[in-house]
Amino acid sequence: MANKRIDMLNIKQLLRLYTQGVSKVKISKQLGLSRNTVKKYIGLYHEHRFTIEELNELSQEEIEDLFGTTILEPDGREINLESYFPEVSKELKKVGVTRYMLWEEYREKHPAGYCYSQFCHLYRLWSKKVNPSMHMEHKAGEKMFVDYTGKKLHIIDKETGEEKEVEVFVSILGASGMTFVEATMTQRKEDFLQSLAESLNYYEGVPSAIVTDNLKTAVKKSDRYEPVITDSLRGFASHYGTTILPTRTYHPKDKALVENAVRIIYTRIFAPLRKQQFFDLKSLNKSIRDLLEIHNTTVMKRKKYSRADVFHEVEQPALLPLPTIRYELKDSSIATVQKSSHIYLSKDKHYYSVPFTYIGKKVTVLYGKSVVEIYYDERRIAFHQRIYARYQYTTIKEHLPSSHQYMADWTPTRFINWGRQIGTYCEEFITKILEKRSHPDQIYNSCRGVLSLSKKIGNQRLDNACKRALSYERYNMQVIKDILDRGLDALEEEDSSFETGKLPKHKNIRGGKYYE
Repeated sequence: MANKRIDMLNIKQLLRLYTQGVSKVKISKQLGLSRNTVKKYIGLYHEHRFTIEELNELSQEEIEDLFGTTILEPDGREINLESYFPEVSKELKKVGVTRYMLWEEYREKHPAGYCYSQFCHLYRLWSKKVNPSMHMEHKAGEKMFVDYTGKKLHIIDKETGEEKEVEVFVSILGASGMTFVEATMTQRKEDFLQSLAESLNYYEGVPSAIVTDNLKTAVKKSDRYEPVITDSLRGFASHYGTTILPTRTYHPKDKALVENAVRIIYTRIFAPLRKQQFFDLKSLNKSIRDLLEIHNTTVMKRKKYSRADVFHEVEQPALLPLPTIRYELKDSSIATVQKSSHIYLSKDKHYYSVPFTYIGKKVTVLYGKSVVEIYYDERRIAFHQRIYARYQYTTIKEHLPSSHQYMADWTPTRFINWGRQIGTYCEEFITKILEKRSHPDQIYNSCRGVLSLSKKIGNQRLDNACKRALSYERYNMQVIKDILDRGLDALEEEDSSFETGKLPKHKNIRGGKYYE
């Protein structure tokens, strides 16, 4: 390795640390000097027998005379290697590329170049010099880091003139540093998930993982090892096929990348906007996007490329494709899988099937405007289009045990249509049975039992029996059978007992409580 310049300040600092009792190893690490260099100057210090106070009074020339310091420029090998490092940095972001592979390519072009260990050492020094907080290597398409800025931007209420603070969401891709910024009114769930979706649309792809800070909208339960994310964020991740990784407590490096991005955003976006006035989020975000474009396309210091260059060349091809359907915000509820292999969504009074192996289990139901997702133990086990028909069943036949799969062919619509063919009263009676919150097997068996009577007694008698049963407000097969057995279906409509909705007095007729 080329010799490094040892100047007066370094020598004085080295000797000051030594006289304070700091070990040679720690001095070496702290000042970035080799241990041999540290030993050399400590030896010379003892030779000359100066105190640290006397050394502080010496000039640069006197220090050089005493300690023989020399100023040596880096040799040609190091200069050539440093010019190669920007390309190394870019290549390391590609999946499968290693430092050893790049070192081999370097040695092919420069047979007299550095050995592998020196190559890595110099690259680490260069990385820290270029950007001390971003020396961690991230593979392309691997992670997106998100956070909110601590400082706020403002919009002005047109009617009152009041200045309102707005939140600023920031996301950054790990490999390229490509950044997305958006202003929102709050950090609440709706705004947070909307910003996440907008950032993925901006990148036109999905990273393998999204690293969030421990925001309340992201993490339901903080834990050093296994934090629990919110149901809505879990649904978001499932929709986009990615993973949520909350930052670990007491691990500042987990969010160093996005925090560094925030500092730059203060300079490149907040500062230019400080004298402008905005009256709505749309105009504010338009100005943010214009400045963001400049930020992403600006060539980085000590590098020969911009964030956008690395993004388009390396990172975007490694991102997962966006789903064809945009994410929609979902509400959640807890349900127990019934013996029928269905859960009941009380919001719509509708039943959705779940694989029968989960019967008796408590599951989480996420439902949006158009879809229903069912999760067990953080894993999605069922997906349905949302149906708003009350007291009906949406069933995937494969969810049912083999002995019950035939039931999937018997749908509420099929029963209602069958009843309509018999008569309007029969259709209404069947609808009333289907609206009962009973086990679907019981409901379907009741419907089939009532409808099958038409084969024995004909459509007209059954429709008349249903008409009379509707007046009793008792909706089961036994009521129909009793009416038919007693011949009550043949009574004229003018009969007072029919008009009042009561059965005629008869010693063989059961009381109303029988049907309750």
